[in-house]
Order: sequence, then structure tokens, then C-alpha cells
Amino acid sequence: MNSKRILVAPLNWGLGHAARCIPIIKGLEENGFEPILASDGAALLLLQKEFPHLLSIELPSYDIRYSTNGAYLKWKLLMESPRLLRTVNKEKGLTEKIVHNYAIKGIISDNRFGVRSEKLKKNVYITHQLNVLSGNTTFLSSTFHQSYIKKFEQCWIPDNESEPNLSCILGHTPTRLNNLKYIGPISRFEKLEIPKIYDYLVLLSGPEPQRSILENILLKNFQNTEKKILFVRGVMNKDRIEVKNSNLIIKDHLYGKALEEAMNCSETMISRSGYSSIMDLAKLQKKAFFIPTPGQEEQEYLAQRFEDLGMAPFCRQKDFEISQLKKMKDYRGLGNFGQGSCFRDLFTFFHGK
Repeated sequence: MNSKRILVAPLNWGLGHAARCIPIIKGLEENGFEPILASDGAALLLLQKEFPHLLSIELPSYDIRYSTNGAYLKWKLLMESPRLLRTVNKEKGLTEKIVHNYAIKGIISDNRFGVRSEKLKKNVYITHQLNVLSGNTTFLSSTFHQSYIKKFEQCWIPDNESEPNLSCILGHTPTRLNNLKYIGPISRFEKLEIPKIYDYLVLLSGPEPQRSILENILLKNFQNTEKKILFVRGVMNKDRIEVKNSNLIIKDHLYGKALEEAMNCSETMISRSGYSSIMDLAKLQKKAFFIPTPGQEEQEYLAQRFEDLGMAPFCRQKDFEISQLKKMKDYRGLGNFGQGSCFRDLFTFFHGK
């Protein structure tokens, strides 16, 4: 039995958490570890597609869905908190069984509170949100999140500790927690010098129903476009959709090298302002137009931040029209914010007893 098995478990909230775990999983393999994958829903499916040779385990689903009206998201999550806490406890019990049954050496949990073993004492938590923005309850939501972070032996922040950085107040606090480790931005992609094919790449993700709402808004706006657009829906096991405009190419999902090439051969990205997407765009030094998810204050903050920096414009979902894209000419695009840490050095945490 492999004595260097590491359990990697991203949250299933859109595909961002799973996507940013991909380079970590590859790094584990390159450094002689055997990753065991654990998640649920679309996040687990993504990891299974990227790593069909690795063992994967289904975890209890948090089953987080957005409200149709983004303004009610905070209160919807608050009302569901007892159910979410029950799921965390169920997840914690299952994690201990996995650790025992598969002789797990260490754990990397990306925003899954219950994927932690008190017996193992080799628990890593990944997040870019030390501060969880929630309007007038930001102090409470941040304190709650930090209380969970403290239960892990290490917390990896995928950002730079000092300026320039991507997350700003999200990933930086005046009083530093003792277990923090800034590992630099991470991305599964590399910048390629290849010819441009598409004017725009639309990259959708995130929980329903907001993903579908934005999809319908964009398809309606682009139905008669003369621009060459690759539209990646970010869905799995969904009914296919057909469009009459040959300039609009629809893909349900793209994986690995196919997605890397699509991003590199596109002039401009249209996407949510999720943190994992921003890390990818910075790595590829792409021009972007952001449409933050309604009610998700983290994405609204990041979109406003990069507009203020002169890097990328944004608009609210309900306000999107093709004319909004004209603002792109006044923005320089995202720059490279540096490379992440050496994985070999990070993984020394899992050596020894």
C-alpha cells in the first residue's frame, strides 16, 4: 500500500475550487505522492475527467444553490446553515473512514470544512478568503470562516503575501493567523504563442440558477453576432443547445489542453469574476470582461478592484448588452502576478510522522 497517499478534496461550488486543485494534484504526482480525489457533483466529474487513472470518492453534497434573486443569497445561506453544518459533520465522519481505509498520509481540503482528520494532524486548507464579504455581516462571516481555518495545521493562500497581489482584502488581514502560508497564484494553464482564432471566449461556471440565467442573457445578445465566439457553457450531463449563427460555437465543456488552447487563441475572455478564473487570466495575461454573480460580494469586489486598476471592465448581469464590450479598448488586461511556490517545498509538510 502506498505510504504517500494524499486526499485532495475541493468544494463543489462551481468549478473554480476543483480547477485550481488540478496543478496541485499534478504536482503531487510529480513529487512521488499518490493523490486520492474526493468531492461531489460537477467538481468531482471534472477531476475524474482530468485524472481518470486516480481513485476518486464521492463526498456528501453541500447542495448549494443560488437564489434567482441575488439579493437574497446571504439570507438563503443563513437559513440553510443548520443543514450545511449537518453535512460538514457527516463529511468529517466519512473523512476519518477514508483516512483509515486508504492509509492517507495527508489532507488538502479546498474550502471543505469537514475534510480534516484530528488523528492525522497533516491537514491543509486552501482558501483565498480570510475575509468573507457579506455586507453588514462581514465581521461575523469572516470570524466564522477563520475559526474553521484555525483547526487545520496549515492554510495555503493562493496569492502573494505582499503587493502586487490578486485578492487584496479577501486574502490579507491586519492580524495574521499562525497557520497561514502564501503560496502565490496557481493556474493549470501555460501561456502559448499561438494564432488568435476567436474574438471572444465566453467561459461560464458557478452554481445554478445563476449560471443558466447568464447563459440565456449572453446567447440572446450574441444570436446575430458577426464576431467569432467560442461559448463554453461549463455544464455536464445537460441537454445540448443549438444556434443558427455559425460565428457562435457552443461547447458544453472543455478539458485540459483543449481549454488551455481555447483560452490562448481567444482575444478576450467574458466570464464571472471568480478568483480561480482571475488567477488563470493573470497567468495567461488576457484581456477580460467580468460579469460578477449577483449577490456574491466577493466577485463584485474583485470585478470592481480590477476595473479600478485599469485592467478589466465589468457590468452587472442584468445590465449586460453587447455595447458594454466597447469599454474593453480602455483597459490593458490582466498582467502576470508572479509564479506560485515550489510544490516540492510545500509538500515537505507531508513527510515525517
